[in-house]
Amino acid sequence: MATVGSFVWLEDPNEAWIDGEVVEVKGPELKVLCSSGKTVHVKASDVYAKDTEAPPCHDNDMNEIYTYTGNILIAVNPFTKLPHLYDSHMMAQYKGAAFGELSPHPFAVADAAYRLMINEGKSQAILVSGESGAGKTESTKLLMRYLAYMGGRAAAEGRTVEQQVLESNPVLEAFGNAKTVRNNNSSRFGKFVEIQFDQRGRISGAAVRTYLLERSRVCQISDPERNYHCFYMLCAAPQEDIQRRAMDIVGISSHEQDGIFRVVAAILHLGNIEFVKGKEIDSSTPKDEKSWFHLKTAAELLMCDTKALEDSLCKRVIVTRDETITKFVDPDSAAGQRDALAKIVYSRLFDWIVDKINNSIGQDPDSKSLIGVLDIYGFESFKTNSFEQFCINLTNEKLQQHFNQHVFKMEQEEYTKEEIDWSYIDFVDNQDVLDLIEKKPGGIIALLDEACMFPRSTHETFAQKLYQTFKNHKRFSKPKLSRTDFTICHYAGDVTYQTELFLDKNKDYVIAEHQALLSASQCSFVSGLFPPLAEESSKQSKFSSIGSRFKQQLVALLETLSATEPHYIRCVKPNNLLKPAIFESKNVLQQLRCGGVMEAIRISCAGYPTRRPFFEFVDRFGILAPEVLDRSSDEVTICKRLLEKVGLKGYQIGKTKVFLRAGQMAELDARRSEVLGRSASIIQRKTRSYLARRSFVLVRKSTMLIQAVCRGQLARQAYESMRCEAACLRIQKDLRMHIARKAYKDLYSSAICIQTGLRGMAARCELRLRKQIKAAIVIQSHCRRYLARVQYLDTKTAAITTQCAWRGRVARKELRNLKMAARETGALQAAKNKLEKQVEELTWRLQLEKRMRADLEETKNQENAKLQSALNDIQLQFKQTKDLLLREQEAAKRAAEIVPVIQEVPVIDHTMMEKLSSENEKLKGLVNSLENKIDDTEKKYEETIRISEERLKQALEAESKIMKMKTDMQRLVEKISDMESENQILRQQTLLNSPVKRLSENSPMTLSQILENGHHVIEENRTNEPQSATPVRKYGTESDSKFRRSHIERQQENIDALINSVVKNIGFSHGKPIAAFTIYKSLLHWKSFEAERTSVFDRLIQMIGSAIESEDSNDHMAYWLSNTSTLLFLLQRSLKAAGSSGSTPHRKPTPPTSLFGRMTMGFRSSPSSANLAAAAAAATVRQVEAKYPALLFKQQLTAYVEKIYGIIRDNLKKDLGSLLSLCIQAPRTSKGSVLRSGKSFGKDSPLGHWQSIIECLNSLLCTLKENFVPPILVQKIFSQTFSFINVQLFNSLLLRRECCTFSNGEYVKAGLAELELWCCQAKEEYAGPSWEELKHIRQAVGFLVIHQKYRISYDEITNDLCPMLSVQQLYRICTLYWDDSYNTKSVSPEVISSMRVLMTEDSNSAVSSSFLLDDNSSIPFSVDELSNSLQEKDFEDVVPAEELLENPAFQFLHLMVQHAVGACHVAPWVTGRHLRELGMGGWVFMAGGDGIGPRISMGLHVGVRRCSPEYSETLVQGW
Repeated sequence: MATVGSFVWLEDPNEAWIDGEVVEVKGPELKVLCSSGKTVHVKASDVYAKDTEAPPCHDNDMNEIYTYTGNILIAVNPFTKLPHLYDSHMMAQYKGAAFGELSPHPFAVADAAYRLMINEGKSQAILVSGESGAGKTESTKLLMRYLAYMGGRAAAEGRTVEQQVLESNPVLEAFGNAKTVRNNNSSRFGKFVEIQFDQRGRISGAAVRTYLLERSRVCQISDPERNYHCFYMLCAAPQEDIQRRAMDIVGISSHEQDGIFRVVAAILHLGNIEFVKGKEIDSSTPKDEKSWFHLKTAAELLMCDTKALEDSLCKRVIVTRDETITKFVDPDSAAGQRDALAKIVYSRLFDWIVDKINNSIGQDPDSKSLIGVLDIYGFESFKTNSFEQFCINLTNEKLQQHFNQHVFKMEQEEYTKEEIDWSYIDFVDNQDVLDLIEKKPGGIIALLDEACMFPRSTHETFAQKLYQTFKNHKRFSKPKLSRTDFTICHYAGDVTYQTELFLDKNKDYVIAEHQALLSASQCSFVSGLFPPLAEESSKQSKFSSIGSRFKQQLVALLETLSATEPHYIRCVKPNNLLKPAIFESKNVLQQLRCGGVMEAIRISCAGYPTRRPFFEFVDRFGILAPEVLDRSSDEVTICKRLLEKVGLKGYQIGKTKVFLRAGQMAELDARRSEVLGRSASIIQRKTRSYLARRSFVLVRKSTMLIQAVCRGQLARQAYESMRCEAACLRIQKDLRMHIARKAYKDLYSSAICIQTGLRGMAARCELRLRKQIKAAIVIQSHCRRYLARVQYLDTKTAAITTQCAWRGRVARKELRNLKMAARETGALQAAKNKLEKQVEELTWRLQLEKRMRADLEETKNQENAKLQSALNDIQLQFKQTKDLLLREQEAAKRAAEIVPVIQEVPVIDHTMMEKLSSENEKLKGLVNSLENKIDDTEKKYEETIRISEERLKQALEAESKIMKMKTDMQRLVEKISDMESENQILRQQTLLNSPVKRLSENSPMTLSQILENGHHVIEENRTNEPQSATPVRKYGTESDSKFRRSHIERQQENIDALINSVVKNIGFSHGKPIAAFTIYKSLLHWKSFEAERTSVFDRLIQMIGSAIESEDSNDHMAYWLSNTSTLLFLLQRSLKAAGSSGSTPHRKPTPPTSLFGRMTMGFRSSPSSANLAAAAAAATVRQVEAKYPALLFKQQLTAYVEKIYGIIRDNLKKDLGSLLSLCIQAPRTSKGSVLRSGKSFGKDSPLGHWQSIIECLNSLLCTLKENFVPPILVQKIFSQTFSFINVQLFNSLLLRRECCTFSNGEYVKAGLAELELWCCQAKEEYAGPSWEELKHIRQAVGFLVIHQKYRISYDEITNDLCPMLSVQQLYRICTLYWDDSYNTKSVSPEVISSMRVLMTEDSNSAVSSSFLLDDNSSIPFSVDELSNSLQEKDFEDVVPAEELLENPAFQFLHLMVQHAVGACHVAPWVTGRHLRELGMGGWVFMAGGDGIGPRISMGLHVGVRRCSPEYSETLVQGW
């Protein structure tokens, strides 16, 4: 019971435990004045008495770093050198000292283990444990130094075993230690050193066992950790003697050292090899010359073939049952094979070094006792825990269980078994964790091995398997924010493991190509690391894994530890900063609690740490009282009397053992040592006499042995001289044989050389002769071909002349037949009128049907509205009735509940109940009637919809019939037009056959008529002629119908040729699409814009629709966007609706569309009209009066332009959608320093997703430029795309709290800077106002990256920083903001409250409270904007399609290219037959060039003269 003035210990949340003095007692509460100066109030049950006689303790005294807890040594890492604690003088002090006699020290533990081994002959084990950085490795070195000091000198080939054991530590640390987050020299492997002793206590051998080297560190290092020390030591190039001294001591020869350095350098060069995609599909090759250099250097160091090394990295050999397949691998797989090669080479090198050390040190098979020192990695828990941490923590769980069993569990079981007085103490057993990890078949390691054996298993499937198997296990849990991680509750705390690399790191195999490559190395050291495997063993080998092998090693280690007497050293890390003079009490207390030290203290204080069996106790201490042994043979009685004789108190006698308090064994040993000392003097006297005699006998034997050795040496020298003489004779014989053989080989090689020269000269002569014969044959063949060609050309000329004469005769016959065709014109005209009337009647019926359909639709809508309103009223009435019924039922229930209260006079109102019942029946009937009405209304509505669909179907069928009849009528109109043209030809021939004088008189009148309406007044004059005119004589032949049919077919062929040409990608000319220009010129030439009926527009629309439906690439879409937009521009500039200004009020007749009609009008033109036609051809764009089909075609073309524009825009948005989601997530795995650096970034950098967006934009811009899309459309595409980027980023910023951070703002700001740079590079012509579309996200990001937000007022935010953001948006950003980099605060609470007030006012004023932006997907341009952005003069130099220029029917395109003032070209297909049909006798045609494409000039040009019809006929026949 604590009183005033008592000194006590109490717990503190910061310092763990503090001492103080009780100054006041109030019942169960105490007032304690602590040594730190503060006063606290605690309960009396929470304080513990302090031993005032104990020496004071100082946490910060780093010279006192050792203490005891029973037999457990606690070692604190001072993080500084203390050489005075470990010199030879200190080892001499602890030599032979009793345990606990001197200050706590590792030497005391080592000495106790050594003495127990010598005295009792039982093997010992010293277990050094603790977390990483606690000083386990240094403590192990001290133990080995002391054991080597005690073990004496057992020389072996000039090097002592203890030297080799001690010097093996630097070698193993160089290849197995590395810098980690918690320790600068962390052991990345486990080590158990067995030091073997002979019967005299001398070191006779040693062995080093290693466990689980962390192979992945060779290729994967996380910042700020480093790789293994040997790589940096090799790069630093230390001095030769320092580098090799440690290896020389452990028995590694200089040749083997060179091999080690060669392998380490090769691994360094392998890490510098990078791969890129090769020429083949899914292939890889070294990236550049630097990678090739490192590849060749690594091959030279490993002394293997460079090509073979490249193939083993870039290819993979797959062995099947029937054949062997060599497969290329991609760059990522090649890098994985490179890493696998580096890891297996380093692992084999480390294993070789360990085996070499063991073989060099040597093991004593006759040794009966050993001392093992275990130095294994401590418990690890990092931010990212992989397979290595999993195995390390499994090891610590095993060792913790061993510690529990030996220190805690065995202690309590021993006391219970011996039935002595003892209070049972519970402790935490970790067997359930071990079962979770290593139990078969359901443990984690078993499931991991099972997943590794299936080729399609991934870490996701492995994680899901763990979740399903251990979902109810108390030690296993699944993190909430991850789908592949799992958490295990270890004895030292919870650890979360990442399964991404578990399967790869667990597989323990060597790639066959790497095994074959390194086995064939010319370097014996490298090939020795990879011995060839037997085929049978390789085929029959089972699956092997790192986890299973490591588990087996742990089992073997624990069996070894169980067979020894354990001693424990618990290393403690005083702070996590790894600095001296800093002691974190709470952290140290947690380490002691996890190591079981606190539990050991409780047991040691309450129990009996020393126990001996009765026979052993009597055998050891019976010499203290020999008289007790003679009185009785009962061991229990002897032990009791012996202890009473000695005078010890506090001990207990069990069933089989004697239990002593702490220190009592030391007291008994001291008394025993006194008795043994007196007996030693007698033994020494007898021993010295024995040794003297033995020395004399040994000297005599040695003398005789030396004499025998000398005689043997003389005999060997005589034998050696005889052997040298025989060797000289053998050498002379071999030398003479060598000289003779060399002379013979020289003569033989000379003869072969001469024969080779002679045979070569003969072969060259033969080759020269064959070349001359071949050249003569070639000359003869060319000469014969020339003579045959001359004969063929002469025959061809004669045949053409004969054909021309015959064609002239046939043409004259066809002219006579055409004259008779004019008589059928009247009948065709009547048929035309009849069809027009039928079309008008059908059109009227269609309009009537449409009006009826509109009226029906309006009536149906009105009826539906009425039915809907009635339905709403009925539902409202039904709802009111139902509410009334519910209220009445509730009232009735309440009334029924009130009735039992009045017990004296119960009254029931039957009238009210009947009234309510009747009203309920009425309401039910009303509800049923309402439901029936609703059903009837729905049936009527369905019937109305069915009737509407039937009428719509009938209207569509009628419309299709009308379109078919219009097409038929159009064909008849074209036939009539052809007949009219032919009739005009006949009239023209009649005029030409009249005298020359009459022709000259009528010429001015004809020319004036032609000029009146562009070659169309002729038709009007023909229709206005009196009906009484003399009819032309008819010539009816069978060729008339054939001619008409051939003309229609030619028109269809021309349309087909145009579509077949432009449907291909025929490119651009002077930056303008050739297809659009060709279509426009063809339609203009065919006068399709002025035609009331034509099918060419429908064909073009179908062609465009099928072209954009079959392809969806941006390149194809950009090509058609350029063509359709250009054609729309040309139509916009050319077409004017009928009835507009400048058009004639009367209807123009249909222009002649046949070949002869156009030729007739052309030949009848005067010189002035020819000049006007040439000027019209020179004009690129001219206005025409458009009919309905042309205007409809323009509307359809506009719709296709908008559709193609929308497809390109939506494709770009779809490509950017996924990248934008990655851009807003990237800062979670990137560092802010990377964002602030000015360096460029690639795809693997944190800003790689922004680079992908830039690449998408550049790709589309290049595509649009290559297809010459109008800049106005390019600007609109990128403006809407940037608006989409603004909406996506801004909405993501407002919806996700992890995005509203300072580092995320810096990241997005860096990406926006890249977009701004892109806009500057794209220039205003194409980018336009795209940068301005990002104003919302720019202002939001600018606000996020401001450091001192709490100093900014609301007016500064709304007016200066974020004028475009609404109050809701600003409030959302301010409330979601958090700084993950500098922990800065958001805006002040006053600004938040101001925003909240304004938001409340906005909600009261019915303003929308939505803070998200909407994406605009409308078409942002009009036809007028597109028309204003282009110029007509840009199309002056456009060249039509070359394919159509070769077609005779499209020579008008050739005329546009080669037109000249005052002259016109005649197409190549105009033959003499055509000219004779036109009656062109009397004109001279001057042919130019080779007769193809002659020029025809009308009477006023140089080189043209009048002639007789006979002369012109002769010229025509010759042409």
